[in-house]
Amino acid sequence: MQLENKRLMKKTIYSKYDKSKISALPRVVFHGHIVVVITEAEADKAVKYLLSQPILGIDTETRPSFKKGRINQVALLQVASHDICFLFRLNLIGMPSSVIKLLEDTTVPKIGLSLHDDLMMLGKRGTFERGCFIELQDKVREIGVEDMSLQKLFANFFGQRISKRDQLSNWEADVLSEKQKLYAATDAWTCVLLYEELMRLEQTGDYCLVKSEE
Repeated sequence: MQLENKRLMKKTIYSKYDKSKISALPRVVFHGHIVVVITEAEADKAVKYLLSQPILGIDTETRPSFKKGRINQVALLQVASHDICFLFRLNLIGMPSSVIKLLEDTTVPKIGLSLHDDLMMLGKRGTFERGCFIELQDKVREIGVEDMSLQKLFANFFGQRISKRDQLSNWEADVLSEKQKLYAATDAWTCVLLYEELMRLEQTGDYCLVKSEE
C-alpha cells in the first residue's frame, strides 16, 4: 500500500504537452525586482551582482521584422537570478566589456532555451568566447520530453502558463512598457525554475513520464 501511494504521489509529466490546455492554466509572472540597464556603469554593477549568484536564467529579445530577408540585431539581454532580473538594453549600450565578461564567465551556470540562436545573435553585437551555458532543450530530452518551447515546458512541469502576448512587441522602443519588462523577466527567470526542477526529478526519480500517442 505504501509503495502504491508513493507511485501515486509522483509528478506526472508528458513527452508532448497538449497545447490546447495551456490557455486554461493560471499565469505565472516574475515577482522579483526588475532593473533596466541603459548605461555602461549600470551594466558593470549588474554583472558584478550576477556573477555572485549560484545560477542564472538568460534570454534575449529582438525587434520583429516584417520585411522578408531583414533581421534586426538583438535589442535586449535579460539575465535573472531567483529574485532579480536585469534587462540590458543592447540597442542603447551595445556590448560593454562587463556584458562580454558575463557571457564568457565559466563559473556561474547560465540556463536558457534555444541558446544557439541567442548566442549567435549576441555574437553579432560583439565577439566573445562562450562561457558556462546549459541548454534546457538538451536536459528535457534526457528524460524523454520532446517539446522544445518554454511555454509548453513550463506548463508540463509546473501546470502554469507563460504569456507570450508581448513577444512580438517593439523591443527597441524608447521606453519599455511594464508588460514588456515583465514578459522579458519572466522568460529568463522561468529557465532557472525549470532547470532546478529537472535536476530534482533526475536525482529523485520522483516523476512518471506519460508518452503521447501519435
